[in-house]
Amino acid sequence: GAFQKKGHSARVLSPEEAEKLAKDQVLVSEFKQLKLEKEAQKNWDLFYKRNSTNFFKDRHWTTREFQELKACREFADQKLTILEAGCGVGNCLFPLLEEDKNIFAYACDFSPRAVEYVKKNALYSTERCKVFQCDLTKDDLLDNVPADSVDVVTLIFVLSAIHPDKMHLVLRNIYKVLKPGKCVLFRDYGLYDHAMLRFKSGSKLGENFYVRQDGTRSYFFTEEFLSQLFKAEGYEQVVNEYVQRETVNRKEDLRVPRVFLQSKFQKP
Repeated sequence: GAFQKKGHSARVLSPEEAEKLAKDQVLVSEFKQLKLEKEAQKNWDLFYKRNSTNFFKDRHWTTREFQELKACREFADQKLTILEAGCGVGNCLFPLLEEDKNIFAYACDFSPRAVEYVKKNALYSTERCKVFQCDLTKDDLLDNVPADSVDVVTLIFVLSAIHPDKMHLVLRNIYKVLKPGKCVLFRDYGLYDHAMLRFKSGSKLGENFYVRQDGTRSYFFTEEFLSQLFKAEGYEQVVNEYVQRETVNRKEDLRVPRVFLQSKFQKP
C-alpha cells in the first residue's frame, strides 16, 4: 500500500535522520569528482550493460500522472510531437506510444547502449519514433530535432543524474526545440527522499548531490532550486510541487518515505 500527498512543504526529517545528514559533511575529493564527471557516460553505459532492459519497470503511470499529454491537444486526435529527454531503454516511451497512437516521439539518451536497446525493441518504428544518442549538456538538439517543433518535453528522472553546474545547459538546449506556449513535464527525486537518506558516508559530492557505488550520481531537488533553474532560462512556472508517498511493506513492517518533485514549466 501507499498514500500520496502533494504540496509545497518539504518532508520533515525525524531527529535520527536529521542527525545522520548533519554528520555527513565530508565531500568526495576533487580528483574523484573530476573523474566521475569525465566517466559519467561510461558509468551509465556499464549500468545498462549490467541491467540490460530489466532495471526499470515500464512506466504506465506517465499518462495518469501527466494528464497534460492529453490536455495539450486542441482537438481529440491531434498529432503530438514529444521529446523524451533521457529515454533510457524506453520504459516511458513504449507504453506511451502504445497508449496514444497520435504521438510522434523524439527520444535521446546519454548512453549509446541504452539507445541500442530502444532500437532493438519490437515496438520501435522509425515512422513513430526517432531515437539518437545525445549528451544534453553539450550536443545540440537542433542536429536531430527542428527548432520550435515539439509540443511536450518529458524530463523524468534525468536531470538528477547531471552535475548541478551543468543543469542549466540541458534546459537551454530543450528550450530551442520546444514550441512557444508548450511545456516541459518534469519528475525527479525530491529533497529527503528515502534514497538520499540511504547513502553511506563518503558518498557526498555537494549539497544534495551524491554518488552511488556504481559511479552514477544523483541530485535531490528542492522546489526553490528547480524553480530558479527553469526561470533563469526563460521558462514560466505552471506547477512545481513535492509529491510525498509513503510505501508500506506490511511483511517487514517498513515504511519508506519517497519524495519526488513534479512540475510543469512553459516556454512563453
